[in-house]
Amino acid sequence: MKSAVEKLSPTRVRLSIEVPFQDLDAHIAQAYKSLSERVNIPGFRKGKVPTSMIDQRFGRGAVLDEAINAALPDFYQQAAREHAVMVLGRPVVDITELVDKEKLTFTVETDVRPEITLPNFSELTVTVEDVVIGDKEIDEQIEALRVRFGTLVPVEKVVETGDFLTIDIVAKVEGKEIDGGSLNDVSYEVGTNRMVDGLDEAVVGMNSGETKSFDAPLVGMQEGQVGEVVVTVKAVKTRDLPPLDDSFASLASEFDTLEELRGDVSVRLERLKKLEQGTHARDMLMEKLKEITNIPLPEKLIEDEVNEHLEKEGRLEDEKHRGEVTEDVTKSLIQEILLDAIVQAEQVQVNESELTEYLVRSAARYQMTPEEFIKEVSDAGQIGSIVAEVTRAKALAGALSRVKVVTTSGLVVDLEALRPQAQEMVESDEEEDETSDSEAGE
Repeated sequence: MKSAVEKLSPTRVRLSIEVPFQDLDAHIAQAYKSLSERVNIPGFRKGKVPTSMIDQRFGRGAVLDEAINAALPDFYQQAAREHAVMVLGRPVVDITELVDKEKLTFTVETDVRPEITLPNFSELTVTVEDVVIGDKEIDEQIEALRVRFGTLVPVEKVVETGDFLTIDIVAKVEGKEIDGGSLNDVSYEVGTNRMVDGLDEAVVGMNSGETKSFDAPLVGMQEGQVGEVVVTVKAVKTRDLPPLDDSFASLASEFDTLEELRGDVSVRLERLKKLEQGTHARDMLMEKLKEITNIPLPEKLIEDEVNEHLEKEGRLEDEKHRGEVTEDVTKSLIQEILLDAIVQAEQVQVNESELTEYLVRSAARYQMTPEEFIKEVSDAGQIGSIVAEVTRAKALAGALSRVKVVTTSGLVVDLEALRPQAQEMVESDEEEDETSDSEAGE
């Protein structure tokens, strides 16, 4: 096979490919076999029809069409690898010459990842906010911990926002209860709006034992349609919080005094904010790269992706939404182009342990076993995307390690020093999750 590449623009190329006919032999044989299995000819079993009979029934041209359609992607990908073409979007194929038993020539026009020049990362500086811990933030964390150790106490009172209820709820359409529309003894915190639109407004002011109905949109209904929801308040509870004193500190932590607990919360908040500095620095680096790097964009690819998105939504004629989708697609593409350029420049590869670590952590976030998560992403054909995501993250981290990061007050941020803290925070969170699960089980 011979091939050549012609650069049509910074984001589009044309590959010219010439294939000796003998390279099609395997594909032609497979085409005869496939057609043989689909045709019924008296005296011959399916899959055993002679090639001469196939030619008579379908014509040699049909055989060549099937063979070439199957072969083109292989030849095209081979040529793309040979010329290091980073393909984007759908290729446009044009067969320019086909001489049976002699040769096949065709061209492929495709959008490609543009070649961009990245700056010297060691010469870049990004600025992040200083770490400041206020009393209000500490108070909020202490209060959240206090809520965790609070108990729900039944009370006789009218329902207010923030109360905890035990309710029965029934959903009806035209007076008839819908399938699965009944729930009994449901715990609900008023004001969270976690169940049915309008429920919070309906229960406020009710007493235990009362029933009320209200209209609300239900799952599966079209926009503008509503059903009837009947709610019965069976119990009203309020949260009884422990006193904020040294006894509470001993109960909720390993510390003996409230002052020690507040000090620990302050340290944790400082570590968390320092980790946020790292995340902010990463985002600021990407923004700076977008500003200082010339990135040609494949307009045809953007247009195709936008049209595909709008077509799925049935909103091809919505020009305002088209503008929003175009902006989102463009931002996403710029991000990908930059990250892949960094991957190439840094010559980053992901090893098995790094990929496994990512999969294990992702599985934990989705409350799945690693085996379940891997099977799900594999069945969805997402393994390649995950590898790309991990590779890009590793490349960006490597680039960021050479960038100077300073705070608005001029302090230098040591990102490397944050890595052990990040791992420690993750392990601490995992331990807390396990403790919470254990407490929930009790």
